[in-house]
Amino acid sequence: MNHDAAPAAVSVAALGKVFRVPDGKGGHTRHTAVDDVGFTVAAGGSLGIVGESGSGKTTIARMLVGLERPSSGSIAILGRDRTAPARRSAERDRRARELQIVFQDPYTSLDPSQSARSAVDEVLRHHGRTTGEQRSARLSELMDQVGLTERQANARPRDLSGGQRQRVAIARALAAEPGVLILDEAVSALDVSIQAQILNLLADIRAATGIAYLLISHDLAVVRQLCDTVLVLRRGRVVEQGPCDRVLDAPAADYTRALRAAVPVPGWQPGHAPAVG
Repeated sequence: MNHDAAPAAVSVAALGKVFRVPDGKGGHTRHTAVDDVGFTVAAGGSLGIVGESGSGKTTIARMLVGLERPSSGSIAILGRDRTAPARRSAERDRRARELQIVFQDPYTSLDPSQSARSAVDEVLRHHGRTTGEQRSARLSELMDQVGLTERQANARPRDLSGGQRQRVAIARALAAEPGVLILDEAVSALDVSIQAQILNLLADIRAATGIAYLLISHDLAVVRQLCDTVLVLRRGRVVEQGPCDRVLDAPAADYTRALRAAVPVPGWQPGHAPAVG
């Protein structure tokens, strides 16, 4: 697939985020969570952002989706600037159609009273699939794409396994037909065998649709399986970045070597890497 003529899926330049944190004495201190971070995700590409807890990974994801406002720098999604918050509902809807996110625990983001089918149908209705016939056809396509049976599609979250709930979350995100999907530790809460199934599913979806992924993870094995490029963060700053195989096989930075050393080498499989930090 040739993406040369397409704008970058994600373009981030000099991104920074500073939080004001209570100091316990009635005042505040400044905590720099993200400091001068820049990266690009090509159309149809896949970037993994890795680092220990507190490295700034999730803060970056939250800024991309609009849950946090950057203190500095710029963000563009599919060639459109979205550094400033959206002021109008039409703009918020457009942004949602361009970029979606799947979180670590889908149970907290799914309505317990809704079936999987209803949760996905709600997104389709909101984003313009107005006729019942259109929505029904697209619903069937999405359920098939993420590997949910008819029974599972009609079940509520409490009646589904963790892997099945994550499939619902992925289907709901895909229902908006985004160009970019952020996966924030999206498989870390799953058993190893289920992780492998979801990762294979995500790889198949990317190949079939040309969607771009930005994967937030502490698990280098997961990043290796799903990503073309990787960015290593430490204390909010970029330590190194580049093609996944080069960075993970021959890291230039001591910190990346330390992260890699935490992964058991024999039979290095997704889900086997311990959390770092």
